Amino acid sequence: MATKTLNRPAATLETWNAPQETRQTELQVRPGSDDEEEVVENDSEIEFGPGHDDEEEAKDDDEAELERLVFGDSDGFRQNLKNFSLDTEKDEGEDGADSTGLEGLDDAALFVTDLAPGEVVGPATTTDDEGQGSRHPAAWEDSDDERLVVSLATVPRLRKLRLSEADDLVNGKEYSKRLQRQFELLTPRPEWATHASQKPARKRRRLSGDISSSDEEAGYADDMDVDNEVPNTAPLAKLLQDAQTLVREPEKGAGKKRKIRPETLDIQRTKDIPGIQPSAITSLSFHSKHPLLLSSGPSSTLYLHHLASSPPAPIPNPLLTSLHIHGAPLSTTAFQPHSTRIFLSARRRFFHIWDLETGQVEKITRVYGHQHEQRSMERFKLSPDGKSMALLGSARKGGGVINILSTATLQWQSQVRLESRGGIAEFCWWRDSRGLCIAGKNGEISEWSVAEQRIVARWQDEGAVGTTTLALGGQHEFVKSPIGTDRWISIGSSSGIVNIYDRRAWLAEPSKLATVGQPTPTNPSPAKTLDHLTTPTSHLAFSHDGQMMVMASKWKRDALRMVHLPSCTVFKNWPTDKTPLGRVTGVAFCEGSVVGGDVYAALAVANEQGKIRVWEMR
Repeated sequence: MATKTLNRPAATLETWNAPQETRQTELQVRPGSDDEEEVVENDSEIEFGPGHDDEEEAKDDDEAELERLVFGDSDGFRQNLKNFSLDTEKDEGEDGADSTGLEGLDDAALFVTDLAPGEVVGPATTTDDEGQGSRHPAAWEDSDDERLVVSLATVPRLRKLRLSEADDLVNGKEYSKRLQRQFELLTPRPEWATHASQKPARKRRRLSGDISSSDEEAGYADDMDVDNEVPNTAPLAKLLQDAQTLVREPEKGAGKKRKIRPETLDIQRTKDIPGIQPSAITSLSFHSKHPLLLSSGPSSTLYLHHLASSPPAPIPNPLLTSLHIHGAPLSTTAFQPHSTRIFLSARRRFFHIWDLETGQVEKITRVYGHQHEQRSMERFKLSPDGKSMALLGSARKGGGVINILSTATLQWQSQVRLESRGGIAEFCWWRDSRGLCIAGKNGEISEWSVAEQRIVARWQDEGAVGTTTLALGGQHEFVKSPIGTDRWISIGSSSGIVNIYDRRAWLAEPSKLATVGQPTPTNPSPAKTLDHLTTPTSHLAFSHDGQMMVMASKWKRDALRMVHLPSCTVFKNWPTDKTPLGRVTGVAFCEGSVVGGDVYAALAVANEQGKIRVWEMR
């Protein structure tokens, strides 16, 4: 007898209204446990009233068909068992429509890299061994890379680096390139890195003018160090062979002479010359045509800097090159005018000439026929036309000697003998290169003519107490002057007094000098006496047109003054007590047209700490 829980249909109104005999259902109850009773239903005796739906008794054809399609039936199951076959490859070959076209691809080709919108990853290419796709050579290479062997097939993580399924062993360099290629595939190169690795454009920002931008002129800092050998100056030679790299076209209004106002100076400090030299800078000079600054000192090293802003230069005022002369503490270095040669000397019996175009350094060991009078070549001056070189000879008791050499042949040409107590303090070429102005230590000034080979005039500096230095500057209109075309001459002394003389006033009234028999008075009065320095005057320099003069003393800190000409007054606003000058050991002026921009002149000041600072005057 089956035992189950009785489920009765819900009672309806029709069922409830039916006769009691019809609604009765015969039940049999079996006694069970105390907690529950089992209800036993007699299937044969269960009757339902006339209210039950007749549609549930038989299914229609549509419902049967749907049930067969969804759940299947026994006839379809047996038919599918008969048609089943294990030879699936044969069936796929017969039906070409099921082919995907991916059967012959490598495993690495089945992976897809997600990219941002608009980004495209091109085919992998093999880069060069050197530079790794950059225009710069590799900074360092490992020699072990050639001997290193890496297996790509045995390491699961490296299988994605294979180019084919048979690819396995590669060397260290190829392994590095494939890692880089995989990294760039997953992480596309940013735009700034792409521009940095490309070659610079042909058209670059330039200082001014038509400056060549070829790749051969990109070298800015190639230092040279020689020990009694000829250095290799190929980068600088390439730079100077094309003079357009350093020459600026004159700007609008550059040819007009600009007047500088007295008392107040419009000056601005620019970037300092980079680096600190290992010794005091005793020689400082500018090139007459190019923005080049030459400096040297007892450290036996000569430095050549390019005055340029950044950009386009990699750093402001970059170092072009340097030259070290072993065992020769340099005292005087100078550019040869209208040439690319540099003359450099020390307290030795020889001097050197450095040709920037060829890179050769020539050593001159003696002045033939005058070896005994030229025991040291530490002090010299080159003529403004670049044709002659004046060498201060060995001082002798009661006077001095100056030997004149030709810069083309380096042969002795003439000699100046001066009878002066204590010897020669300083000398300077005339602007027209036709003579020398020589100052004795006793204050006597001599004017020597190259054409006449004699001293054409002598005069005494007023109140001279131990003359230390002199300088010539400016220009007057008397072209046929027997003492040159320089208008101003300034003379410094050991007491710090600086006298400024106007030579044009002497030539304007020749009748007063007729009784003297020379083109200068014997005891002229200075146009101005400056007593702003309290220690011996060590440096005097004029600007290119003679409107400004700088005077300095290396014996006292910040002892430098700027003088306006022709008023002969000292500028009040510069330098100030906060101007970082130090103990001045060198000064030099540069014409504004060489520097570029709306600049009247540039002033470079060197000190004993090995620093060089630059100011621009407008």
